[in-house]
Amino acid sequence: MSVDTPILKGGGAGETDADLVKNTTTKDFMRDVIEASREVPVLVDFWAPWCGPCRQLTPILEKAVRGAKGAVRLVKLNIDDHPQIPGQMGVQSIPAVFAFQDGKPVDGFMGALPESRVNAFIARLIGDTAGDIAADLEAAEAALAAGDVNTAAQMFGEVLQQDRENAQSLAGLAKCYIKTGDLARAEQTLALVPPAKADSAPVASARAALELQRKAPSTGDIGTLRAKLAADPKDAAARFDLALALNAKGDRNGATEELLTLVAKSRAWNDDAARKQLVQLFEAWGASDPAAITGRQRLSSLLFA
Repeated sequence: MSVDTPILKGGGAGETDADLVKNTTTKDFMRDVIEASREVPVLVDFWAPWCGPCRQLTPILEKAVRGAKGAVRLVKLNIDDHPQIPGQMGVQSIPAVFAFQDGKPVDGFMGALPESRVNAFIARLIGDTAGDIAADLEAAEAALAAGDVNTAAQMFGEVLQQDRENAQSLAGLAKCYIKTGDLARAEQTLALVPPAKADSAPVASARAALELQRKAPSTGDIGTLRAKLAADPKDAAARFDLALALNAKGDRNGATEELLTLVAKSRAWNDDAARKQLVQLFEAWGASDPAAITGRQRLSSLLFA
């Protein structure tokens, strides 16, 4: 996502793309970076043509800087052609990004960060707290979806240091605890959500995920449940438990398939339990989850055909 920011001193509609993103040299570094940073923050991207991560990061930097609408500039320095300045600054690996403000380096990072982290870095640099939190939350959600629970928990925690009542971050942190099996800590975290935000979508999703995780140990082994269904395809209870067991193992499409089959064959079973369980799964996964989107479409087709 791009960060919409106010125009700061030195930026404006009159700036061209060449003003926002440019290459520099050792000779021009003072003008392009040191002097320019007295008007507006300047990012310096130290790179080289042979550096694969540099080729990944530079387009992300360019997009983020252009999205900041003049609040920050990007200057790129090829360290092969101009080794003196990176040598003076102690740059030992690339990509390396330094932020200059008021003529001196004030922040930086090494390595090819994802777009959300770059946006968060720029938001912090220009003092856009709202954009900073939004970018951090996006990055935390992405880390959680990728299974990087430690990174996600750390980022949700950083947001809570700025906004202790942030419902999305509390819900995300609760999901991190759920992923690690610490259901008690997950419940304690959800209890910190302010009453006015208790019904928000992220919190509802976390509560649904917590309830599902509590059900999982009682469902049984996937292999045993598949064997029961093979012996009796009409065993609705076994199919229902198999769906929950599959979800607990992260197989969202498999869980959806079993419950949709149950809705199609035995919708009235156990007071419409399969449909209700699907709705809870979709809520736990979140509205933007691909399995939830496809599942909702298929459930609607079954119910309203």
